[in-house]
Amino acid sequence: MTSARPASATWVSDARRVLDENWTGSSTVPSRSLYPHQWSWDSAFIAIGSRHLSARRAQRELETLLAAQWGDGRIPHIVFNLSVPQGAYFPSPDFWRSSTAGASAGAPAGIETSGIVQPPVHALAALLVHQADPAASARHGFLARTYPRLTAWHRYLTGARDLGGHGLVSVVHPWEPGMDNSPCWDAPLARVEPVEPGTFQRADLGHGTAADRPTDLDYGRYVRLAADYRDGGYRDAGAGHTFVVEDPGVNALLIASEHALAEIAALTGADPSPHRARAARLTAALTARLWDPAAGLFLSRDVRGDVLIPELSAAGLLPLLVPDLPRETAATLVRTACGAHFGLGSSVRLVPSYDLQGPAFDPSRYWRGPAWLNVNWLLERGLRLHGEASRADALRTAALETAVSSGFAEYVDPHTGQPRGIRDFSWTAALALDLAVAAGHAF
Repeated sequence: MTSARPASATWVSDARRVLDENWTGSSTVPSRSLYPHQWSWDSAFIAIGSRHLSARRAQRELETLLAAQWGDGRIPHIVFNLSVPQGAYFPSPDFWRSSTAGASAGAPAGIETSGIVQPPVHALAALLVHQADPAASARHGFLARTYPRLTAWHRYLTGARDLGGHGLVSVVHPWEPGMDNSPCWDAPLARVEPVEPGTFQRADLGHGTAADRPTDLDYGRYVRLAADYRDGGYRDAGAGHTFVVEDPGVNALLIASEHALAEIAALTGADPSPHRARAARLTAALTARLWDPAAGLFLSRDVRGDVLIPELSAAGLLPLLVPDLPRETAATLVRTACGAHFGLGSSVRLVPSYDLQGPAFDPSRYWRGPAWLNVNWLLERGLRLHGEASRADALRTAALETAVSSGFAEYVDPHTGQPRGIRDFSWTAALALDLAVAAGHAF
């Protein structure tokens, strides 16, 4: 950490307070109110930021999540705290029934989890956490313990989840790509028969404005997909999934994490070459399957119909994280990010989650337009990777200022920066700390 400029003691104290209040002793909840359990990619982002406060706590964050890994290698998107009342969050443990319904897939018997997954940012997080204090990491055997689990996680994704058969990971539920309510899912979701209204009780509407959240119809379809997956024993291949999508964000994060896993392998005395080879294969498949030169970014593919989904999402910009992306492809992604559809540096300071000019754009509704700090943190990293230092610096400044001014909001209106969703959101506070350290602030 450099000591060039001290960060404001007030906001740093506030960010630390958010993380301390949401810390359970073994992991960090995204929010004590709306999200009172441990979420998979949230914990990865939280560890990335909290490593600057306590490297050991950041290690514990990831170790707790990995302790809930299934025998088939999947890392579930939620690890439930069974001391939290069932009605505090839906779908609750009694809906997922992981320890029974997931037994054939190796779900742990003593822990209740969901059965779906989230984007694989974990190996990148583990490498960054190690780098925060390599000596302490080595003393605790952090990488030696996490490397086999991360390898199994990637093996699951590239094996059982290559449902299209073309070398890319498929998601089987809109919650899996992390951008739960994206307009990209509208078309493939339209063929899903929702469960009957009144057969489930949402908990999210008690913590936020209904206009910011998915509709009841969307939720009915989410529940149907999750219930069908559960009732099929959480099987992947041959399960006849109604919703099967190759998402560019998920696959880009897997490629970035494969490169991180290669570094982890070298640090632990393992062979990094299989990870580099897998990253190269994934990069080739990503470009072949999801790149749309006319759109100027990567699109999601509906595997059921084998067609690209013509919706422009910030997920399509995340392949900037891929180090071996063709030069012209990376340059086109930068132009798209700064163009009319995403407006970076012109009409908005932060990249929105969805096309500013798209028919479904909504600056307030969950993943249908608002800007999220984790997405912009990833894009800042991608811009810097591809030589766009000045744009990356500007985005880092904007993201940090917005995180602080919004009260560490879950997401914000991309035009005004108005906070939406939950305040005191853990990954917003954590990533603000990481951005501040990268900018040379000391605290």
